[in-house]
Amino acid sequence: MMSDKPQGFDTLAVHAGTEPDPATGARQVPIYQSTSYVFRDADHAARLFNLEEVGYIYSRLTNPTVNALANRVAALEGAAGGIGCSSGHAAQIMALFPLMGPGCNIVVSSRLYGGTITQFSQTIRRFGWSATFVDTDDLDAVKGAIDDKTRAVFCETIANPGGYVSDLDALAKIADEAGVPLIVDNTTATPYLCKPIDHGATLVVHSATKYMTGNGTVTGGIVVDSGNFDWSASDKFPSLSQPEPAYHGLTFHAALGPMAFTFHSIAVGLRDLGMTMNPQGAHYTLMGIETLGLRMQRHIENAKTVAEWLEKDPRIEKVTYAGLPSSPYAERAGRIVPKGAGALFTMSVKGGYDACVKLVDSLKLFSHVANLGDTRSLIIHPASTTHRQLEEEQQIKAGAAPDVVRLSIGIEDVDDIIADLDQGLATATA
Repeated sequence: MMSDKPQGFDTLAVHAGTEPDPATGARQVPIYQSTSYVFRDADHAARLFNLEEVGYIYSRLTNPTVNALANRVAALEGAAGGIGCSSGHAAQIMALFPLMGPGCNIVVSSRLYGGTITQFSQTIRRFGWSATFVDTDDLDAVKGAIDDKTRAVFCETIANPGGYVSDLDALAKIADEAGVPLIVDNTTATPYLCKPIDHGATLVVHSATKYMTGNGTVTGGIVVDSGNFDWSASDKFPSLSQPEPAYHGLTFHAALGPMAFTFHSIAVGLRDLGMTMNPQGAHYTLMGIETLGLRMQRHIENAKTVAEWLEKDPRIEKVTYAGLPSSPYAERAGRIVPKGAGALFTMSVKGGYDACVKLVDSLKLFSHVANLGDTRSLIIHPASTTHRQLEEEQQIKAGAAPDVVRLSIGIEDVDDIIADLDQGLATATA
């Protein structure tokens, strides 16, 4: 008999959001490869469409396999509910969609993945939204950037590519005082290292493509909601606090309380934007999450060893790993990610841009790919790839200067990882 004691991370990673299939007894979550679901009768269908009963209508909205994944991630993050969607970028738009309107803005960390910077600085303008980029270490700048049209503050727990750690508690306090949610991209930390909701975040987004799945097989995104934010405290969030015309005047927050954001994202966001996760991708991610805790332990152990070796290497100008005692983020990392500072960081190579390109081309064990969080060790030169579209000043602010390469340390034998870096650096800096 199970006790009422809260279950540990690794238990939740295996069991949360799932149970044996009631029809067959299948222990692993089946891949429900179905577009639609038979209603019991006309009244059952009407109740589902009116959001009076929870169930399945059409897989653009909800699918049992995808729902199992969303519920598992919500459990790991300590959230009220979750939504699965097609990619990490889709998750970011899904997180913003119920909050924003034409003329509204978000205050955003300048240390972000290059694609996110482009999405927020360029693409969201087409919706009439805008983003103000600030150094989130400068808390006064964050406060000063918030105005009466601000609808959220956004940051990454461990910033991609530099591995910088955000002060989530301080940012959450500022957002709360302004009456807006803090949205945290927790992709590079995962809930194994940090649960942003425990630090005051309202919404957490993930690219499930990365550590969640862990093997470079599928793309996917997750949004989870703490259920703690009072969407009705002001008139800033009418999608949640005011009657919804498409649902006969239903007011999501009044009717659904802590689940308002989740249900709105499904019933309106997925219905109309269609950023749906496919069930086979959700299945791969569910299997990946089962070993997330074990993998993260090895990722961190290897990353720390590699970073310490690189910091002593005369061919390296600088290593940004927050798990090093010399890092300016060491104290914060101990507070925000006490189990370890992740496995993503950058290093500045002596010889600049050309040496970085030579290094990438010289490595044999490392894979040169535009991804992170794989079991394999990965490398990329952001200034010529993921951050290529940015001006050099933006690259530097994002931690992706021309002399920087990003490393995502895998779970191979660490001696082999170091040996590959050693031979690659010898070639690159000869």
